[in-house]
Amino acid sequence: MKKKKNLLFINPFIYDFACYDSWLKPLGLLYLASFLQNRGYEIHFIDCLDIINPEMIRDASIKEPKRREYGCGRFYKQNIDKPKHLKNIPRKYSRYGITLEVFKKELSKIPHPDAILVTSMMTYWYPGPFKTIEICKSIFKGVPIILGGIYATLCYDHAKRNSMADYIVRGGNIKEIVNLVDNLTDYKGVEKDPEKKLLSGYPLFDLLRRIDYVCLLTSIGCPYRCDYCASSFLNPHFSFRDPIETVDEIEYWYKKRGVRDFAFYDDALLFNPEEHLLTMLKEILRRNMVCNLHAPNGLLMRGVTSDVASLMYKAGFKTIRWGFETSNIKGQLLNASKVTNEEFHASVCYLKEAGFPSHDIGIYILAGLPYQTKEEVEETIDFVFKAGTRPIITEYSPIPETRLWEDAVRFSKFPVAEEPLFHNNSIVPCQWEGLTYNDLDLLKLKIKNLPC
Repeated sequence: MKKKKNLLFINPFIYDFACYDSWLKPLGLLYLASFLQNRGYEIHFIDCLDIINPEMIRDASIKEPKRREYGCGRFYKQNIDKPKHLKNIPRKYSRYGITLEVFKKELSKIPHPDAILVTSMMTYWYPGPFKTIEICKSIFKGVPIILGGIYATLCYDHAKRNSMADYIVRGGNIKEIVNLVDNLTDYKGVEKDPEKKLLSGYPLFDLLRRIDYVCLLTSIGCPYRCDYCASSFLNPHFSFRDPIETVDEIEYWYKKRGVRDFAFYDDALLFNPEEHLLTMLKEILRRNMVCNLHAPNGLLMRGVTSDVASLMYKAGFKTIRWGFETSNIKGQLLNASKVTNEEFHASVCYLKEAGFPSHDIGIYILAGLPYQTKEEVEETIDFVFKAGTRPIITEYSPIPETRLWEDAVRFSKFPVAEEPLFHNNSIVPCQWEGLTYNDLDLLKLKIKNLPC
């Protein structure tokens, strides 16, 4: 009988000033693992962000991370020295996830892999994948390592020069990845359509020790072209998944593993809602599934109608974040805002009429854009709060392949084009005398002190 080939999938550490688990899972990696398992490979998985790793739990000297409702919470973390590029940033820097020693123990339990696949997320989180690759190379000498994900796609040249990975994969081209893995392992596997899309199968959440929640994709890509977002570059073509298939997936995890929390990863969940989201919500209600639904990515308020708000409330939406960016009309025009102030107020009225309390209507305010002033951000905070909703500041991060990238490169005092660590929104890469790091701290304090 032909021996199966072993593939090791790794969700790496995160290195940052702060990190919180708001439905943070390597969804693309889990989809790819599912596809390759169906193709005939033996799949192994190490989650460096695992909060219930037995080795970590047994160690009384390690502080257990606090968890909150809906499956969210903190990660394990160890304070470490800051990289030389960030030495002057007055904040503690940490490695989030299991310890390096525990990671090495986890690797020792894995049958010798024929290939190792490591994902990457934020561009400025690259030290995590780098450390993961470094340790894997020291233990599994000669085993090819493939690096993919967002950082690998947006900062391909940087990854190629510095990551030590044997192969860098851009984007999510399944045919390319499958061919690469087959060639590296000299394995022909089960014949499947190499063009088969990721959305046609369920991601392998079964690889996790515990499933607190499941992340969902009901579409790929985004029909919008926001100046600060790289979604259209990462996924150039926008396409919907059959909404009934999405509900089938929800029901699968609901019944098989007792999952009750589901987070939508879509970039445009409310695009054409009559034919997409509303169909899903009506089907969830028809099947009598009592779920907690979450949309942390920032939904488009223009898609909200009375029917949409009512069905979202009835179907179980608990956490909804809305992308508003700014109340400044000039800023809305410059940044291709898709929502006017009038549309914002109308959407809020629909949400409140449906039953959503004010504190559950979280509004993202984008801060730290090139040339943006603290007055504009403060005015937007006041605007959002007076509407009876909760303002949430999200700092701007310069991202390669976006329309704002060149402006950020020219404007920032940091060499963002040369060093991805300076993409980190925690350092406010495009701060200036009109909006400083300290200004943003004061604005966040203002939000914290707002009456509930």
